[in-house]
Amino acid sequence: MLGSRTTEFARGLRAAALAWRPGWRGRSFALARAVGAPHGGDLQPPACPEPRGRQFSLSAAAVVDSAPRPLQPYLRLMRLDKPIGTWLLYLPCTWSIGLAAEPGCFPDWYMLSLFGTGAILMRGAGCTINDMWDQDYDKKVTRTANRPIAAGDISTFQSFVFLGGQLTLALGVLLCLNYYSIVLGASSLLLVITYPLMKRITYWPQLALGLTFNWGALLGWSAIKGSCDPSVCLPLYFSGVMWTLIYDTIYAHQDKRDDVLIGLKSTALRFGENTKQWLSGFSVAMLGALSLVGVNSGQTAPYYTALGAVGAHLVHQIYTLDIHRPEDCWNKFISNRTLGLILFLGIALGNLCKEKKTDKTKKSIENRIEN
Repeated sequence: MLGSRTTEFARGLRAAALAWRPGWRGRSFALARAVGAPHGGDLQPPACPEPRGRQFSLSAAAVVDSAPRPLQPYLRLMRLDKPIGTWLLYLPCTWSIGLAAEPGCFPDWYMLSLFGTGAILMRGAGCTINDMWDQDYDKKVTRTANRPIAAGDISTFQSFVFLGGQLTLALGVLLCLNYYSIVLGASSLLLVITYPLMKRITYWPQLALGLTFNWGALLGWSAIKGSCDPSVCLPLYFSGVMWTLIYDTIYAHQDKRDDVLIGLKSTALRFGENTKQWLSGFSVAMLGALSLVGVNSGQTAPYYTALGAVGAHLVHQIYTLDIHRPEDCWNKFISNRTLGLILFLGIALGNLCKEKKTDKTKKSIENRIEN
């Protein structure tokens, strides 16, 4: 008996020694177990200590999380924690503003910042309208069940008041533009209100989204020039619509199973296993329209170089897409921000090169006159 007690005591000492090794997180729990404490819920391994201060981060989600708690549901309703949608709304505006810039000049920074503010507000308003229409559907889809209205964090009346505030601020931005652009911008409101309903009645809601999201391709040019040039604005608008059909079809593949169960429609369901063929067709149409934009606006080599990079991006995006893996669909979807920025950079650099050509032309003309 004495030997068995001695053996148990030695085992307890070894367990206690292990429990107090550096870096052992559950040392008090292990020590209690070693000396024979009861196993039930009386003792639990202590949780890791919380950091004393929040880690500094400039990500959109971190900014929303650090906002006052009563404000957070409204910021999430605007999708400020997921800015990819704002980028996809804003980028066609930057293309148009860049194309409308004077030869040899950078795009108008004031207009870029004004349209950036408008994109945040109108994307927020569009998301609010979408969630008000879809709150019953959102509750049935895992990915959207935690949206503020569906989760009950914000009432329908509160979201309606919030929508009014966003639209009022967006109107303030719109009133900074010329009269032509004010009328043109206001005319898009019908699309903003109705496009969330399209998924109930057609397998092409992504087309309605494209018509809505790319309105800035028209508005950016008119804000600079005073009116739209159809030879540039219409093919640019068309290319943006094709782009939206590409990225939002990819996005829709994340929810296709839930959409079938709750009776919603999308191009992802319409195309099915033929999705890559459809996306390839949209890509060819997009690149063709952008080529026409370049010709009609007198673009230079950097623009067409960027266009080649955009084409390569689309080929890689479509070729490597796995429509049956939601995480891959999400990664491909958000990569379109890079595509849009590449095109904007090509437009800006291509416009700067116009000045060099103009200077050379002026010098050659002057030399001819002197001779």
